[in-house]
Amino acid sequence: MKYYLVAGEASGDLHGANLMKELKKRDPNAAFRFFGGDLMQAEGGTLVKHYSEMAYMGLVEVIVNLPAILKNIKQCKADIKAWQPDVLILIDIPSFNLKIAAYAQTIGLKVNYYISPKVWAWNQKRVLKIKKIVNHLFCILPFEVDFYKSWDMHVDYVGNPLLDATSAFKPDPDFLQEHQLLGKRIIALLPGSRKQEISNLLPEMISVIEKFPEYQFVIAGAPSFSIDYYKRFLGDKNIPVVFNATYNLLSNAYAAVVASGTATLETALFNVPQVVVYKGNALTIAVARMLVKLEFISLVNLIMNKSVVKELIQEDCIPLKISEQLDLIVNDKTYRENMLDNYDQLDERMGKPGASAKAAALIIKYALKQ
Repeated sequence: MKYYLVAGEASGDLHGANLMKELKKRDPNAAFRFFGGDLMQAEGGTLVKHYSEMAYMGLVEVIVNLPAILKNIKQCKADIKAWQPDVLILIDIPSFNLKIAAYAQTIGLKVNYYISPKVWAWNQKRVLKIKKIVNHLFCILPFEVDFYKSWDMHVDYVGNPLLDATSAFKPDPDFLQEHQLLGKRIIALLPGSRKQEISNLLPEMISVIEKFPEYQFVIAGAPSFSIDYYKRFLGDKNIPVVFNATYNLLSNAYAAVVASGTATLETALFNVPQVVVYKGNALTIAVARMLVKLEFISLVNLIMNKSVVKELIQEDCIPLKISEQLDLIVNDKTYRENMLDNYDQLDERMGKPGASAKAAALIIKYALKQ
């Protein structure tokens, strides 16, 4: 069968690649065309648009880049219609993919939505729209099943695909030597994969380095950027940047400073104590605070429904507070062990790997019933 996938950021690229791998196991004739990234491209098929050209986050950023976003949506619709896939798989990014889902219904194409839009966070009435334009919704967070049930909507819970990625990871025994990182304990800096995330967060992160001279700070570089981009923020600071090696970095890290998003959960799954940071456009944050009714923003805290990792958002995302939290993580044994104990509980709640396989099997099952 012909599969068309739409992913618009680094995490979607990861989950899309793992899903493609499982689809190929079950469908030897699988052909792929997609909006995605390097990981999906490695699985074969045709990359139509790289997510680095379409990853915009925040109200103001979306408004500023609206012409480009609309152009991407138009291109995606036209490409889907021209290729005539048997199966359409939309991965997260609801601001983009719900428009594609609505279009797909007009041309008689069933919609498989992998990784639920975060409608439980704000404007929950969007579920009514999702019920109309999404045929099969695959959820990866345990609490989402009950949420959709309260709206009389059946969903498939497949587990979290990050467990597939982390369980399949095999650490490189030469990683530390290859990157000349021997000697000091590592504090990993994960400033995100979008340009606005990196420009907002990386300067705050690197400002704390001088307070921890006994540690080696290492930046996880996003694959869609070059080392020259990161050098803009580093100045004369000698901070290593590693690309396509985030899991190797986390597997060797003693602590981490992490941009809110999928990486917070990945960091926890690698058992690395962390402080979560986020800073965006002031107007975007102000609007979000009015609309979003969640107590937490990090996936770790959301899944556990309590404060496991400290979240430093907007005006709290400053070097002083980041360094205070890092100091607790690396020097306060009780604080550190409490976080690690909570990580153990998180592991139990997350369950076992197999989300990609379950989703692939269901997608093929539903396609054959069409």
